[in-house]
Amino acid sequence: GADGEGKKSPDYRSILSISDEAARAQALNEHLSTRSYVQGYSLSQADVDAFRQLSAPPADPQLFHVARWFRHIEALLGSPCGKGQPCRLQASKGRRVRPQWSPPAGTQPCRLHLYNSLTRNKEVFIPQDGKKVTWYCCGPTVYDASHMGHARSYISFDILRRVLKDYFKFDVFYCMNITDIDDKIIKRARQNHLFEQYREKRPEAAQLLEDVQAALKPFSVKLNETTDPDKKQMLERIQHAVQLATEPLEKAVQSRLTGEEVNSCVEVLLEEAKDLLSDWLDSTLGCDVTDNSIFSKLPKFWEGDFHRDMEALNVLPPDVLTRVSEYVPEIVNFVQKIVDNGYGYVSNGSVYFDTAKFASSEKHSYGKLVPEAVGDQKALQEGEGDLSISADRLSEKRSPNDFALWKASKPGEPSWPCPWGKGRPGWHIECSAMAGTLLGASMDIHGGGFDLRFPHHDNELAQSEAYFENDCWVRYFLHTGHLTIAGCKMSKSLKNFITIKDALKKHSARQLRLAFLMHSWKDTLDYSSNTMESALQYEKFLNEFFLNVKDILRAPVDITGQFEKWGDEEAELNKNFYDKKTAIHKALCDNVDTRTVMEEMRALVSQCNLYMAARKAVRKRPNQALLENIALYLTHMLKIFGAIEEDSSLGFPVGGPGTSLSLEATVMPYLQVLSEFREGVRKIAREQKVPEILQLSDALRDDILPELGVRFEDHEGLPTVVKLVDRNTLLKEREEKRRVEEEKRKKKEEAARRKQEQEAAKLAKMKTPPSEMFLSETDKYSKFDENGLPTHDMEGKELSKGQAKKLKKLFEAQEKLYKEYLQMAQNGSFQ
Repeated sequence: GADGEGKKSPDYRSILSISDEAARAQALNEHLSTRSYVQGYSLSQADVDAFRQLSAPPADPQLFHVARWFRHIEALLGSPCGKGQPCRLQASKGRRVRPQWSPPAGTQPCRLHLYNSLTRNKEVFIPQDGKKVTWYCCGPTVYDASHMGHARSYISFDILRRVLKDYFKFDVFYCMNITDIDDKIIKRARQNHLFEQYREKRPEAAQLLEDVQAALKPFSVKLNETTDPDKKQMLERIQHAVQLATEPLEKAVQSRLTGEEVNSCVEVLLEEAKDLLSDWLDSTLGCDVTDNSIFSKLPKFWEGDFHRDMEALNVLPPDVLTRVSEYVPEIVNFVQKIVDNGYGYVSNGSVYFDTAKFASSEKHSYGKLVPEAVGDQKALQEGEGDLSISADRLSEKRSPNDFALWKASKPGEPSWPCPWGKGRPGWHIECSAMAGTLLGASMDIHGGGFDLRFPHHDNELAQSEAYFENDCWVRYFLHTGHLTIAGCKMSKSLKNFITIKDALKKHSARQLRLAFLMHSWKDTLDYSSNTMESALQYEKFLNEFFLNVKDILRAPVDITGQFEKWGDEEAELNKNFYDKKTAIHKALCDNVDTRTVMEEMRALVSQCNLYMAARKAVRKRPNQALLENIALYLTHMLKIFGAIEEDSSLGFPVGGPGTSLSLEATVMPYLQVLSEFREGVRKIAREQKVPEILQLSDALRDDILPELGVRFEDHEGLPTVVKLVDRNTLLKEREEKRRVEEEKRKKKEEAARRKQEQEAAKLAKMKTPPSEMFLSETDKYSKFDENGLPTHDMEGKELSKGQAKKLKKLFEAQEKLYKEYLQMAQNGSFQ
């Protein structure tokens, strides 16, 4: 190859043919002195051949050209080239060659699986459009107060939604409906309207008694026909309450009491007989109620109440909310297309879905969720509504399995114009039309309560797939589990019907959410004192950890002191931290298993507590950065779950909404100064032996500060720990502490009393001379010897040797006690 000056390759053959090694090296050195090797130039085969003739560079320093040439080629020559092929300069081998890099094997990433009711299995969650998730959730039918059954569903879906959005980083579009047109709403609105009208007329006592008796007749028939035990019990209770309220009014009328006394009895009876009279008035006058505004007033009120309950529970509002009353035109169009597609038929002004026609289609299937329930007439009729299961309505169907898409309105029902005459939407069609309008032909997730699977959701699927002519309207169906109350079904008849407001009077929204997090979202949850006690203890356990970490972080350190050398304890805790994070991720991937997550978080906190206790035992400060990282991670997870309601930087917020950060940042420096001052005063009081000051110091800690939501924790030989805690929590703790102390005091007094009684009994026994101890037992013995020992039993028979021996031992023991008593008396040991 040419060198930098374009010279030809030297003739190495003549040089290498020199037999004398020293002369050959000298000749090569002279030739190489004229060469210039520049990086990037090619080497000829002659260079390679000459290079291979030498085993090492020459030792003679005068032959430095050869030595330089040898090392240069040795460093640059990657491998021997084939004969006649140019040899390019390559990366060096040995210590200068970069080894081949291989990527790590890694681990298979954990993928989110969700329990899909369509398959009854956990399936890998794959949205249809990248990270975007379309989600429709069945909302409430708003005709009464929201109860814990609603909370079960909406808190659970709120947790799932937050996890998908904030943990798995999906872009969730969450849609929920409000059912404000429904048989229950129509009937309740009508009843409320008619009863208020009746009450405003202020019926006379005699007229009220007459009406109540008239209302009791159909009510008694209904009671006798009811087979459901819970419902029967509720009706019996109403009947009994009405009868009890009727008697005083009848007596008042008969006795011709004053108007005020009679009016008082009238008001009591009106209140107790409200349900009974409302039913009776509706059956006689309901068909005359025609004003649509009457039917919108009730759901509007209860919808507002529902939203306030959800806000109080820290449930995120939906991205979009749909009301049936606002989507009537879309529902009419939806029904018309189902009819046009051949899956619906008009009958007497109503439109029904043809389940047989749909099921017989090759591309469709009816009853995807609960195929075994198809044909269950009781469930189907419940789905149609109380106002839609009369004999004439049922006779309009081609098959008992068919269901109403559109109902012809009867007198006393709201109505809207449509191609089939005035009517109103069926129950199932509303969700299909509203979700279809917003989410299109196929959504990722549809959610609802477990009891909605059939017929509601199965009918939704059928009519939607009939409309879109597809078989994939919903990809993943999620159903939350039932809620029981102390093991029983929630029912007004069992007096265990708990509204959300009632529940929030007993426990905070966070405590309710923690209870839900500690159970699987798809399984039955039992709302009981045991369940809530577990949640309370869990909250307290986490809160104490957060407060302890905050106290450790308040300890002053310089800027370099915050980075401390890790020992084995820190390394072990950090390893556990990452192990727990991995376990938590796997649990969330496994159908958002929050129950396991909560246990893993509990285990992590327990490990931190052990670490802090070990450091405290040897008077060493725990590693602030490590504990802060763990506490921040736990705070982050609790925020994702919605268990921390506001922007608290670490742990549970203190004080009311929006006050947490400013409150803690503002008051803690002052509390720290107070704590240090108190500790200094206590030290002086102990040294100077001034118990009154120590008592005042204890009173500050135990009585005054808890009223302000402040806890001082004294530890022997260590600074006082200052914690901001919820005031009510501290007051409960104080009461519990006092209760425990009172129990201890009572037990101590009882033990002292028993001891005193035992000593008194022993003393009384000691006072008895042995010769008299058996003489009073005339019911057992009839004769005694000169020492007072029994010789014969009651029947005059001589005692056996064994009996006599036993009595002799008792006699000797008493003799010993009596001598002891005499000695004590002589010494003046007692008065």
